[in-house]
Amino acid sequence: MSAVSDRLPTFPWDKLEPYKKTAAAHPDGIVDLSVGTPVDPVPDLIQKALIDAADSPGYPTVWGTTALRDAITGWVGRRLGARDVTHRHVLPIVGSKELVAWLPTQLGLGPGDKVAYPRLAYPTYEVGARLARAQYEVYDDPRDLDPTNLKLLWLNSPSNPTGRVIPAPELTEIVAWARAHGVLVFSDECYLELGWEADPVSVLHPDVNGGSYDGIVAVHSLSKRSNLAGYRAAFLAGDPAVLGPLLEIRKHGGMMTSAPTQAAVVAALSDDTHVQEQRERYASRRRLLRAALVAHGFRVEHSEASLYLWSTRDESCWRTVAHLAELGILVAPGDFYGTAGERFVRVALTATDERVRAAVERLS
Repeated sequence: MSAVSDRLPTFPWDKLEPYKKTAAAHPDGIVDLSVGTPVDPVPDLIQKALIDAADSPGYPTVWGTTALRDAITGWVGRRLGARDVTHRHVLPIVGSKELVAWLPTQLGLGPGDKVAYPRLAYPTYEVGARLARAQYEVYDDPRDLDPTNLKLLWLNSPSNPTGRVIPAPELTEIVAWARAHGVLVFSDECYLELGWEADPVSVLHPDVNGGSYDGIVAVHSLSKRSNLAGYRAAFLAGDPAVLGPLLEIRKHGGMMTSAPTQAAVVAALSDDTHVQEQRERYASRRRLLRAALVAHGFRVEHSEASLYLWSTRDESCWRTVAHLAELGILVAPGDFYGTAGERFVRVALTATDERVRAAVERLS
C-alpha cells in the first residue's frame, strides 16, 4: 500500500486543523468558509425522487437508466447549447472528484505521458497524474505547452480557486490547438451555472468546438448547483470514442451511481427553478462577503464566477488564515492550489445566511 500512498502529496486540508480549532473557539462559533461544501437543503422534488426510488434491490448499471441518459442529453442541449448529443455522448460518474483522480489511470497513462492543468488548480488534477505515475505540468496558457507526450489537458472554467472564466474566443483557440496536436481535452465545468460577472461557455458549445466533439469531454457535477454533494452525482459529455472505452473500464470496476441517486439526478436536471433559487442565495452571500472583505483591506481578484472569492492582503496566505481564524472565520490558504496562490486565500460562499452575516459583522 505504501507504494501507492507514497506517490501522493500530504492531504492539504490536514494542515488547516490548528486554525480550525482557533476559529471554533470564537464566542459566537466558527464561520467555515474553507472547504466549500453546500449547506442549503436538497430541493424537495429531488428528495422525493430519491425516496420514491428507495426500493431498489437490484444492481444499477454504470451507464445509468434510459431516463438518466435522456435527462443528461436534454440538459446539455438546453443549458449548454450542445447539438446532436446522443446517449453515446454521455456517461454518469460517481461524483466528479472520483473521475478527476482516476481518469489518467483509466485512460492508460503512465510513465512518459504528460498531464497538464492550470497553474492555480484543484489539487486532484495532480493527484490523478501521480496515481498513474504520469508526469504533470502546470500552465498559464496551455497553448504555450510542449505537446510532445502530452496526453491529457485539463481545462477548468470557471476556475477553482480563482473563479476566472475562459472567454469563448480563447476557449475556441485552445480546443483547436489541442486537436492540432492530438491532445485530449477534459474541461472541468462544474461551476458553469454560477457565473456572476461573466457568462461561462462550455467546450460542448458549437461555437467552441465547430460542431464536433472529437477529442473533447466536459465534466459536470450536481454538487453545487443542486446541493447534491452528499449524493455523489456527476456526469461526462463529449467524444463517444473516449467515453465508450471509459464505460467498459468502469463496468469492470463497478463504478456505478446508486439507483436512487440516478432517479434524483433525473429530477434535478429536469428542473431549472431550484437552480435559480440557489443562485440567488449565493449571489446575496457573495455581495455581502465581497463588500466586507474589501472594507477589511482585501483585494479580490478574478472571482467573476464560481463559489469563491479569491482574496489577498498582499501577505503570506497562512498569515491571512491565522488573522481570520482569530475572528472565528476559517478560509482556505491559496497555496493549497499551487505556489502561485501563496499570497491569496479562497473564501467560499457556502455558509448559511446567518453565518455569512456573522462573518460580515466580524470583518467590520
